[in-house]
Amino acid sequence: MRGWGTRFGLRGPRSALAAAFVLAAMVVPAAAQFSGSAPQAGAPQSLAPPMSGPGGFSQAPGFGSPGASLVAPGFGPGAAAPPGGPSRGQPPSMLPPFPGSSPTGMPQIAPGQVGLLLSARFGESAGPITGGLNWRVYADQADKAGRFRLVKEDKSATPTFVLPPGGYIVHVNIGLAGAAKHVRLRAETVRESFDIPAGGIRLEGRVGGVRIPAGQIAFDILPGSQFDPGDKQPITRHVMTGDVVMVPEGTYHIVSNYGDANAVIRSDIRVQAGKLTDVTVTHHAAIITLKLVGDRGGEALANTAWSVLTPGGDVIKESIGAFPRVILAEGDYRVIARNEGKVFERAFKVSSGVDGEIVVLAR
Repeated sequence: MRGWGTRFGLRGPRSALAAAFVLAAMVVPAAAQFSGSAPQAGAPQSLAPPMSGPGGFSQAPGFGSPGASLVAPGFGPGAAAPPGGPSRGQPPSMLPPFPGSSPTGMPQIAPGQVGLLLSARFGESAGPITGGLNWRVYADQADKAGRFRLVKEDKSATPTFVLPPGGYIVHVNIGLAGAAKHVRLRAETVRESFDIPAGGIRLEGRVGGVRIPAGQIAFDILPGSQFDPGDKQPITRHVMTGDVVMVPEGTYHIVSNYGDANAVIRSDIRVQAGKLTDVTVTHHAAIITLKLVGDRGGEALANTAWSVLTPGGDVIKESIGAFPRVILAEGDYRVIARNEGKVFERAFKVSSGVDGEIVVLAR
């Protein structure tokens, strides 16, 4: 793999600062909401990120009640990160452990070494980030292959690195948001604070007043508004219900996929730094089971091929089986069943929240 220096034309002693900007630019820009049946976005909550997990930061029990802050209590605008972890009185459920944090703050520094103390916050007007961070320290000069060597990494909230004097690139990320700096260590201990203007998105889907089970719905998050020109690629796919995804503040386009047919809703949301935005997407859809029988009340015929179409003939879903299930947006449809060389069909209607069985007679 080519290093950052060769990939971005960074060579020689001037490459360090440019490499820091490259690292920062590698953080995915952010932004998203929902159309169709408009989602309900709760009041943004302040961010004290829960433990990280697949797809973002998994919801911690009791975390993120409406209006709650993601920033540790006791920290206001411009507050510095606590030196050894959370402030006194911080609810344990809102703070993940800090692996690698030194309980006494500063470790012993051997002669010829320099201490680098790091912390991060959601911005000048927001509080410290108390968990979910990933720190990496790189050499600030590329090697002969054009790569910037990884020197150390840590997942603490406020790590202390002990390093030889010299120049380094420090990169930190929380979820899909991050920042980078070029630092130079000489003889004195260096303290650096990073601003990461990030917020969280937590999503769920409903049909009427009923929550859609997590295994039946997933969300894709794309940068910018759905009305912006040009094609966009998702910054993350298949986000599950209850996951918290950390992104840079901004506008995002969210695609909610209920099932794998046509129950899809799109919309835009605005993410604020240091805030958790809860979004509820209301789908107008239902779960339909298909069944081909020889006589009314008879057994379903196996090895049946199914096609669900719009009234205009567009194919929505195809499947094979005796009892296939499909999640469909409310509306009018036609279903075609093929069994032993014969074709049968009927029209049907889907009403939001009314799950049911569509029986086709093989005659």
